Amino acid sequence: LADAEVFGLPDIVITIFLGTGLAMVLVTCMIGQLATQVNASHCMLDYINNYFALFTLYVALTIEFTGVMHASYLIQNILAALSGKPIKTNEGPRSGVALLFFWGRVLMSLAILFFALAVTFAALFQGKTTMWNGVPEVASVILFVVLMSVVGMLEGMQIAFFATAKIPADERGNSFFARKTCDLIFAGNGQNLPGFMIGRQLTVVASFFVVARVTTLNVDIGTDENIFGITDGAQNFLNTGLHAAVITTILASITWQLAASAFPLAFLANPATYILLVVALTLEASGLCSGAWV
Repeated sequence: LADAEVFGLPDIVITIFLGTGLAMVLVTCMIGQLATQVNASHCMLDYINNYFALFTLYVALTIEFTGVMHASYLIQNILAALSGKPIKTNEGPRSGVALLFFWGRVLMSLAILFFALAVTFAALFQGKTTMWNGVPEVASVILFVVLMSVVGMLEGMQIAFFATAKIPADERGNSFFARKTCDLIFAGNGQNLPGFMIGRQLTVVASFFVVARVTTLNVDIGTDENIFGITDGAQNFLNTGLHAAVITTILASITWQLAASAFPLAFLANPATYILLVVALTLEASGLCSGAWV
């Protein structure tokens, strides 16, 4: 709202905390994610000893069963073939109807992913997203790709760090950045690893808030032309932003995690890994998210 006031605070404070989304980023991090993660890591059995935990599990399994995210399994198979590592599973080999059902869902997931990407880029170049006014379309696309890569790197880094923790120091490679990264993350009494997790979470949430602006559609039904000329009902569905959830889950999260689990040492040798680690530790040291420990 134009000229709106909150507690009579100066405009600069309103701009910093509400205009940029910083207030919601901090609330989401400390209350919605870090506080629960801290409690769950210390009280694992108590945390799942309720029906809501069971309900959450069933919802997650149902979403997986639908096959919307099954493109991730194709990526998993490709990375397993490239790394020469067999996929560890307790399931027997698929055959017949089960095999057809599995790959059918993979193809469906790929079709949904490519359609979601097409919708996102079409909306970006038509100026039909919630991106801030004045930001050029090309800049929005570049920002989208960069932030998705940053989130992906941070998602993969936590997998690579936990995998590397089990590898003896003399087997972690001779790469300059791999050694610097390991020296930093495993230094001292081991507090840098949980510190990275806190700084990482803040960076991920902040990035996702910007990505959400880039990918969320802003199409007025009946006033604006629908994306690709689809029906009003389909446009209403896309306006919910679920297509963006598919893109970010597959391309900014699961893919990078699978890559890191297949090639943890290659992740450590990447200079971007060391830079993002320093950024995450700096954010944690700033105390912005220390409220999560309360």
